[in-house]
Amino acid sequence: MKYFDPYRRELLTGPGRIKNFIMGKIPRRIVQTDKSRDLPLFARAASMNLRLLNPDFEYLFFDDAQVEEFIDAEFPQYRPVIDSFPARIQRYDLFRYLAIYCFGGFYFDTDVFLVSPLEDLLEYNCIFPFEHLGIHTFLTMEYGMDWEVGNYAFGAEAGHPFLKAIIDNCVRAQQHPEWTDMMLKSIPRIFRREDFVLVTTGPGLVSRTLAEYPNANEQVKVLFPEDVCDQNNWHCFGAYGVHLQVGTWRRREGLVRRVLHREWEAWTRKALLKKSLKRGRKRTLESLIAPRLSRDVDYPVFEQDPRARAIPGPRNAV
Repeated sequence: MKYFDPYRRELLTGPGRIKNFIMGKIPRRIVQTDKSRDLPLFARAASMNLRLLNPDFEYLFFDDAQVEEFIDAEFPQYRPVIDSFPARIQRYDLFRYLAIYCFGGFYFDTDVFLVSPLEDLLEYNCIFPFEHLGIHTFLTMEYGMDWEVGNYAFGAEAGHPFLKAIIDNCVRAQQHPEWTDMMLKSIPRIFRREDFVLVTTGPGLVSRTLAEYPNANEQVKVLFPEDVCDQNNWHCFGAYGVHLQVGTWRRREGLVRRVLHREWEAWTRKALLKKSLKRGRKRTLESLIAPRLSRDVDYPVFEQDPRARAIPGPRNAV
C-alpha cells in the first residue's frame, strides 16, 4: 500500500517507510487522522501549527477511507475486532496505535497545539503525556496509580512493545467485557456510556496497560508536570503543547444528564484531589505498585481470527 504526504507530495511505500525501525528512537514523523481532508478551520490551524514547528518531519494524514485501507493492507488480522466495536471512535483509537506501531513517529489529535518543536523528544523510544488525576479508583487501589496518561498525543519507535501491549488490551477489552468492568465499577451506571470508550480503547485503557506493564519505567517516558495536583497542568503535552479537548466523538447528552454528569465528576475529582494531595504533588513511574503475578501474563486476543494471536509486525517490516 502507498501513503502520500499531501503537503510534501512524498511517496511512502514498501519497507523503506519504516526505515527507522532498528534505530531505537522516535523517527521524525507525524501522523494524524480525521473524517476527511476537508478539515474545519480550527483543525487546519492545529495541523499547520504542528508542521510549521517541525518542518523536517514527514507528515501523514489518513481520512476515514484511508484508515480502512491501512487496516486491510497492514493489519487485516484486526478487521474482525474493528468491525465489532460499537463506537466509531474505538476504530480510530486502535488505528492510532497501529499506525505508530507500523511507522513510528508521533500521533496528534487535530485539537492539539504545540508551543515548541518536538526535537528534544526524539531521544526517547516511547513517550506519553500525563493527562490528569484519575477518577477510576481501580487503578489507585490496585497499583497506587491515582493519575492517567493521555492518548491524544504520543510518540514511539516502530514496533515498540508497549504499543503492542496497548493493541492487545484493546482486543482483550472487546473480547472479555468482564476485564473492562473492573475499571467501570467506580462510575455510576448512568454515566458509563462515555467512560466505556475511555476504558476499552482510550486513555483509561492506555493507563491500565501502563500500570500493568513490566519495566514501564525503563521503556516508557511520561511527561509529568512539576505539580500533578494543579489543574492548569492537566491536558498538556508536557511543556510542548496543550490538548484543547474539542471532543467531537462524544455523544450529545440531554441537559439533565449533562448537568448531573458534570456535577458528579466535579464532586468526585474534588474529593479525590484531597487524597492525592496527601501523597505529594509529584508522580513517577517508580511509585507504581508492581503488577501481581496473576496479571503478569500474555493477554488473550480475538479468538475468531487465529491470525491475531501474534503480531510480529506490519507487513513488509524490516
